[in-house]
Amino acid sequence: MERENQFIGQSGAFLDAVERASRAAPMRRPVLVIGERGTGKELIAERLHRLSTRWDEPLVTMNCAALPETLIEAELFGHEAGAFTGATRSRAGRFEEADKGTLFLDELGTLSMGAQERLLRAVEYGEVTRIGSSRPTRVDVRIVAATNEDLPRKAERGDFRADLLDRLSFEVITLPPLRVREGDVHVLTDYFGRRMAAELGWEGWPGFAPHVAEQMEKHDWPGNVRELRNVVERAIYRWDDWSEPIGHVVFDPFDSPWKPVSPEPRAEKAAAKVNAPADRPPDFDHVDDLRSAVDAHERAIVEHALGKHRWNQRQTAKALGLSYDQLRHCIKKHALADDS
Repeated sequence: MERENQFIGQSGAFLDAVERASRAAPMRRPVLVIGERGTGKELIAERLHRLSTRWDEPLVTMNCAALPETLIEAELFGHEAGAFTGATRSRAGRFEEADKGTLFLDELGTLSMGAQERLLRAVEYGEVTRIGSSRPTRVDVRIVAATNEDLPRKAERGDFRADLLDRLSFEVITLPPLRVREGDVHVLTDYFGRRMAAELGWEGWPGFAPHVAEQMEKHDWPGNVRELRNVVERAIYRWDDWSEPIGHVVFDPFDSPWKPVSPEPRAEKAAAKVNAPADRPPDFDHVDDLRSAVDAHERAIVEHALGKHRWNQRQTAKALGLSYDQLRHCIKKHALADDS
């Protein structure tokens, strides 16, 4: 899929976010972009760079979530030969590569606390030190960072450095999700539809049938613009007659009567047992045989307790006020088995 380098939309919420990015672009200060997946965070970063005085310098991108924690700092700050196993030669980090330009840090909230501390020093002092070196290097880098997480909340919990958040949030641009961008679904649908029709060699663009257009307007779009583009393009390439409006779309490409069913995780099974009907009192109005009713209730209580304690029989016996042998007798009596 080719890269989109322009914004499409006409809603007030969308245009306000684009305008804020345009106003912030000439500044040298850091900008934090917040938004759900598929809302265009990387496109905002590109706009901030292209409209800045650094437009002809490098725009370097790094997805903080795409690398293991052990390599994040080496990628950001570089390393010298022999700094760690596998470092056979010296290598500049993303900061040095972005010197005089812009460094876009996507998925910022996934950085470890150690990497956050080194990032803070780089932002504050404008210098980085490669791993394995004691000599700092001066860099002139404008930081644009993006996340789909609530960083102020993470900072309150101690999961993100509050001082780093302060340094990176000179301007905060929050991108609106597609579901609140009134009228933009129609605009985007038409744009992506015409492009896909041309790619397939259609002689015209029939558009979508009214009932399909209504379905797309009402859809929640958890994947936002990226999801919308996939839905539109998938519907077009599956449609046979370009002269007729497209009458069907598939929102979930994984939906199928032959879809494999994953086994239920052990933790969910245990939770289901904890919340089993044993928590409810027996229905005394429908008890016809006392012994059978008592046995059934005893079985439910023991099974519930075993599930709650993940089939640790000694813990279960203690919780029920039974000896280990008494619990074992109940398990055997009611033919209970650990199927978690």
